[in-house]
Amino acid sequence: MLKTVRKAFQIDDIRKKVIYTLLMLVVIRVGSQLPTPGVNPEYIQNFFASQTGDVFNFFSAFTGGSFEKMSIFALSITPYITSSIIMQLLTIAIPKLEEMQKEGEDGRKKIAAMTRYVTVALALIESTAMAVGFGRQGLLYEYNFVNAAVVVLTFTAGSAFLMWIGERITEKGVGNGISVVLLINIISRVPLDLTTLYNQFIKGKGLASGGLAALIILAIIIALVVFVIGLQDGVRRIPVQYSQKIVGRRTMGGQSTNIPLKVNTAGVIPVIFASSLMQTPIVIAGFLGKGEGTGIGSEILRGLNSGNWCNPANIQYTWGLIVYILLTVFFAYFYTSITFNPLEIANNMKKSGGFIPGIRPGKPTVDYLNKILGKIIFIGACGLVIVQVIPFVFNGVFGANVSFGGTSLIIIVGVVLETIKQIESQMLVRNYKGFLNN
Repeated sequence: MLKTVRKAFQIDDIRKKVIYTLLMLVVIRVGSQLPTPGVNPEYIQNFFASQTGDVFNFFSAFTGGSFEKMSIFALSITPYITSSIIMQLLTIAIPKLEEMQKEGEDGRKKIAAMTRYVTVALALIESTAMAVGFGRQGLLYEYNFVNAAVVVLTFTAGSAFLMWIGERITEKGVGNGISVVLLINIISRVPLDLTTLYNQFIKGKGLASGGLAALIILAIIIALVVFVIGLQDGVRRIPVQYSQKIVGRRTMGGQSTNIPLKVNTAGVIPVIFASSLMQTPIVIAGFLGKGEGTGIGSEILRGLNSGNWCNPANIQYTWGLIVYILLTVFFAYFYTSITFNPLEIANNMKKSGGFIPGIRPGKPTVDYLNKILGKIIFIGACGLVIVQVIPFVFNGVFGANVSFGGTSLIIIVGVVLETIKQIESQMLVRNYKGFLNN
């Protein structure tokens, strides 16, 4: 990785892209510190101090702390992520959008434009809910229409601006703009989380006990990183053979290739879906000022709160973790089923004269792909669950209340690996161009 970065800085055009990306990331971090006009910072501090567990850690990690500061980037790019997921689901459900996606570059541009509009609409809805829900409780110095409108417009504009930065990074930077924006937000929280771990488990301890705690924490982090790298890069390659065709005097085909199926076929999407679904009721209750009181409703909220999982003092609430695991596995199968179509792949192979050795074309190929895919999805989902559960157990047993968890780790490793691959591909393309020009 360091070798790739060093080579990238030696190439003028790629060095400019890297520097441009870094400057955009500086803009993001500066904007994350700018307060929203009319917001009472003391209310925000008191609100987060009153929250039990880590219900808002999910948002703190994804927004780089902007959410709890209520800065102009408080919503971050979460509306864009939600919008992208919605558009992907609609593309499967609505035939016209599916046809548009198959039109090529023009169709993708149209869908991208729709995604932007949906992003702005979602940001407007979320900012309005925050301005009204928190505003009545003391978020604003003076709760009136003008101040609420300023907050709504600021949050919406901030989210739209981050979306624009992400697109610029994709176009003029190293690529993967939206993912890079999300990456810098998550990384910005890591030093604070490490400081929390140091103060809780190492500071004030003896050399032996403090050193042992530091080694254990370091070993867990390294083991998880290595595991996630293996999970992200793991691929099952299905061999495909193409029969020879004689066209005129030329012989075409006959080559061997493969269908690469990633072990983690759905990426981090199942974790994001499951986390969002589990925490939405708690967030809504927090916005409405209901909190966790008494009664069956409050008991359900405590079970949904990941801060109560694996806690020996309240082990009964760990049922929420079981629900979370089941949701993660379900969304892994669901998302893969709408993004990977074995029937379409089998038909394309048949039209091109391709076949899987030992498997007949047509329905047997579809059944074989479905069988292999089912096993791979299960393995990938189990991997995601392992990465997620270990931080929950650590937080529950030892009370380490940090935002850096399995979701953050998967995103960091995945985006870093993908960005390095993007840079390597750009260097490769440049080498090809230089070879052809010579």
